[in-house]
Amino acid sequence: MTLNVCLAGATGWAGSELARGLAVADGLKLVSAVSRKHAGATLAQALGDERLDAPVFATAAEALSKPVDVFMEYTRPDSAKANILAALEHGAHVVVGTSGLSDEDYARIDEAARAKGRAVLACGNFALTMVLLQKFAEQAAKYIPSWEIIDYAYEGKPDAPSGTVRELAGRLGKVRQPEPGLPLEKTNGVRETRGGTLGGAQVHAVRLPGFVLGAEVIFGMPDQTLTLRHNAGSSAKPYVDGALLAIRKVSGLAPGLHRGLDKVLEL
Repeated sequence: MTLNVCLAGATGWAGSELARGLAVADGLKLVSAVSRKHAGATLAQALGDERLDAPVFATAAEALSKPVDVFMEYTRPDSAKANILAALEHGAHVVVGTSGLSDEDYARIDEAARAKGRAVLACGNFALTMVLLQKFAEQAAKYIPSWEIIDYAYEGKPDAPSGTVRELAGRLGKVRQPEPGLPLEKTNGVRETRGGTLGGAQVHAVRLPGFVLGAEVIFGMPDQTLTLRHNAGSSAKPYVDGALLAIRKVSGLAPGLHRGLDKVLEL
């Protein structure tokens, strides 16, 4: 059985690499794409790859006029929610690679997915090394009561923290709430230097040239620390295999929202 895929954000940094991956993936067919800049063209014309004959549309609603089994969302936070809801309305399952959506956004998406009997798999990161960091960190949180998270990204990344770190903080907060040594309200000096609170933990977002994407969680106990860190390079290739797996597996999940690539991995 071949799954028809619509890719929103198909000409972006991550989306274009995924489009090339879809072109050679068994059992998957890219039938439409969303990119305002290249609307009216084909992906072959937009990306210079003759294997990609899918038409490009300006909006998700237009792209979904073609029969679609799975909608892949890889655009921007300000358009992602509307795209996802449109895909669910058209009866497609959805994989979300866009970061920056809020918990309130995901609550609305979960409600819509359940109403339509479709699954949404939202992944803050499709890289296997990040998935493993999340799982290792969840195990560590069972035994170590205190941790903080550092979110690394390039200087122009607008959302802070990243979707990857939002997911990580949320997962750890469900294992247990960290135990701060000093309550934030007792901080002397500039309280903001202690970061923002997410999932009960302090999160620090670094936005500087030289970084692409990365996440670090530091666990602390008396006289010992444990540091887990994921770093991504300048290529989007590490995210392709995970995204293809998510696209293949999302329809097998129960209706509603699911967070994390590990939901379709045997970990």
